[in-house]
Amino acid sequence: MTESEQLLTQVAAKAHRTRPWGWTSLPEPVDPTTVDRAESALGFRLPALLTELYLRIGDGGFGPEYGLLPLLDSLPSGEPAAVAQYLANRESGRKDSDWPWPTGVLPISHWGCAMYACVDCHNPHHPVLLFEPNADDADHAWFVDAPTLADWLRTWTDGTGWYEETNEDREMAPWTDFRIRTAYIRAT
Repeated sequence: MTESEQLLTQVAAKAHRTRPWGWTSLPEPVDPTTVDRAESALGFRLPALLTELYLRIGDGGFGPEYGLLPLLDSLPSGEPAAVAQYLANRESGRKDSDWPWPTGVLPISHWGCAMYACVDCHNPHHPVLLFEPNADDADHAWFVDAPTLADWLRTWTDGTGWYEETNEDREMAPWTDFRIRTAYIRAT
C-alpha cells in the first residue's frame, strides 16, 4: 500500500466515525464529472489528493472543526461550497484591493470567524494555509498551517493539529508568498 493510499484509509476511517460541527452525516462522494465541473469553474486543477478525498470519502463533512467544505454544491450543513467560496473571495479581492485573494488558493475548510484552511493549488507541494482575516491587515492574515495537504490531513487523523487543546500555543509561520501571489491583482 502506498503512503497516499495509507493516508486515505486513515482519513476514511476517521471520517466514518466522527462528525465535524454542523454535519449530521457523511455526504456521498462526488463523481468525476463534478470534479471536472469544479476545475472548469476554478480554471485550474485540484491537487490529486484533494480530488481523491472528494471522489472516495465524501463531498465534505469530515476533517477538523467544521470539516471539509463541499466541493461544488452547498449541502444542508449550510457551509458554502469550496468553489463558490473561492470565486466569491476572488471577486471580493478585485473590488477591495486591500484584501486581494491569491490565485489558486482554494478554501477547503471553515474555522469560524471568517477563518479558512486553504490549499495552494499552484504550489506543487500543495501547502495548507490559514487565512485569518481578523488581523485587520491582509499582509498579516496568511499563515502556513501545514507544508503539504497530506501533512494537514495527518495532523487531523493523529490529533496533533494546532486547533487541539494540547497544541493551541503552536505558532504558525507567516505565508511569505502572499505579496508575490497578489501583486498582479493589486496592480490592476
